[in-house]
Amino acid sequence: MDESLPLAATNAITYGTAPQTSGATSGGTSGTVDIAGAQKAGQDFEAFFLSQVFENMFSSVGTDPTFGGGNGETIYRSLLLQEYSKVAARSASTGIADSVTREIIKLQESQK
Repeated sequence: MDESLPLAATNAITYGTAPQTSGATSGGTSGTVDIAGAQKAGQDFEAFFLSQVFENMFSSVGTDPTFGGGNGETIYRSLLLQEYSKVAARSASTGIADSVTREIIKLQESQK
C-alpha cells in the first residue's frame, strides 16, 4: 500500500470500505475526497479493461454448430464476456482497480 495516502483511504482500498477522509464528504464538491466514487471508477475501469482482454482472447474461438452458432451466439458471447469482466473486477484479481483508485484519490487530494 502507498504510505502517502491517509489511513482511511488506504483502508478503503484494502478492505473495500468507503469511509471519507477527515472533513471530506462525497458529492464531488471542491476540496473533498470521494473514496466510494474513486473505488467505483477504478472497478469500472478494470471491468472495461478486462472485457477488452476477454474479447481479444475469445476472438479466435469459433461458434459451435451444435447450438446453431451465427450472429446470436456472437452477440450473447459479447454479453457473457462483459459479465465475466465485471465478476473478475469485483474479485480484485488483477489489482488494476486498486491502482486506479489510488491515483484518483491522489488527484482529489492534490486539488484540495
